[in-house]
Amino acid sequence: MHTPRTLLVVSLLSSIWGCSSISLEPQEPPVREVKSIDGQSEGEVTGTAAPGSRFAQLRIGMEAQSVRKRIGEADAMYSHDTGKRWIPFYFGSDARRIITHYKGEGCLTFTGGTVWGGGNNQLIRIDNDPSGRCYQP
Repeated sequence: MHTPRTLLVVSLLSSIWGCSSISLEPQEPPVREVKSIDGQSEGEVTGTAAPGSRFAQLRIGMEAQSVRKRIGEADAMYSHDTGKRWIPFYFGSDARRIITHYKGEGCLTFTGGTVWGGGNNQLIRIDNDPSGRCYQP
């Protein structure tokens, strides 16, 4: 026999599980589009860098070498081909992406260069995510 208290708990749990607006999955932070340093391109930024942090010194459009000189080497890194890699006669610098992780700060995404390895590896995304969830190789 079910007590009124058991029925109340079951009823509450049913209403929570049946509601589509409640999600137990981690929510993606809002993405802001930001102009590059020279105003020629746009990039993306999530979260806000802590004042005085390494990421507070960065701007979309910076080259990877300049980023390393300013904030040091990343703790981890991986790269992958983009869909542009397979476009015939694509000569842009976004055929690959390089994602770096800085512990306690977040992730940086750079263009990875042309199909033939050239390019200047520009910063196109800054994920201010001290938890490190942004880094998923």
